Amino acid sequence: MNNSDLAQILIRAVEEADSSERLLDAVQELAAAGIEESVPTLIAALGYNNPGAAVAAVDGLIAIGEPAVPSLLELIDDYNYSARAWAIRALAGIGDVRALDTLFEAAKTDFSLSVRRAAARGLGTLRWHQLPPEKVESVQTQVLEALLLISQDPEWVVRYAAVTSLETLAIAIATTLPDQAARITNQLQQILDNDADLGVRTRVKFAQQKIQQPQHQEVFAPKIKLEDADVSEVPYRGAGRR
Repeated sequence: MNNSDLAQILIRAVEEADSSERLLDAVQELAAAGIEESVPTLIAALGYNNPGAAVAAVDGLIAIGEPAVPSLLELIDDYNYSARAWAIRALAGIGDVRALDTLFEAAKTDFSLSVRRAAARGLGTLRWHQLPPEKVESVQTQVLEALLLISQDPEWVVRYAAVTSLETLAIAIATTLPDQAARITNQLQQILDNDADLGVRTRVKFAQQKIQQPQHQEVFAPKIKLEDADVSEVPYRGAGRR
């Protein structure tokens, strides 16, 4: 049986499901198959009144990746807010740069904290290689400006996601945009000093440790002699929430 035949069988199972449980099972099986032909059906599942099926569909769309992006972007204009919110989660998980404007808007303005969180996290997982080389630095700077703003969101889970993305962006631009990378380290320190939430502060400490790993120290670390600092004394605080 080829992928197309399998997809048709699994799609039919979704379409013929006559209960919430069967729908969930059918969407999970379709998502697990990872077949591009299933994208329209998985996207349709985002609009069902079945959160479990929507989660499974998001996972399946993320696994399929880039081929799902155009259809997901079309869904963003749909009046069904629930489906739109799930689509943003899928786009954030895929990390395709075509979704950049959508992620910007959602992370800054969406009323749902879970959507803002997903979009903020998505800004840290963008696939920079998809951009023309001459545009990478300017887009990275735009993402940085957005994340600096999002890191002040009133909801701690959104700030937490912003910290995670600031970490990955700092590492991505360590050698190409050192001045901008320094802005990230300064912002992280401000969050560590001032944020009221322990989880966010803990995540900042983890981010600082990741950024200060040996391969990044030439850009981020203070200019001190090795004999002046025993790096073995730096405590490891664990991974915390990510």
